[in-house]
Amino acid sequence: MTDAPPPRFDHPPRPMAQRVGAIAWPSFFAAGVCTMVFFAFIDPIELRDMTFPELPLTREVGYSIGFFMFWAATAASSLFTWILLRPASRFNRPLPSE
Repeated sequence: MTDAPPPRFDHPPRPMAQRVGAIAWPSFFAAGVCTMVFFAFIDPIELRDMTFPELPLTREVGYSIGFFMFWAATAASSLFTWILLRPASRFNRPLPSE
């Protein structure tokens, strides 16, 4: 068995908390802005009456559902951006030794 040196990467891996924070925090902020803009023009009660009139949803529940839907959409966008920005050397092959 040979004693090969461990593969070198162009930068060390990031801690999990930093990776989750880089996705969750910008998407949380964007979801808050989207919720404010959307509900400035749309009343949750009127939206409920057009879509699910049989459900007893209050205005606050409508705001909450809207916020979490916007958060899921913006988190998916942030996650996709993070996936595309990962360094290729981490997944293809190590850098050549010097």
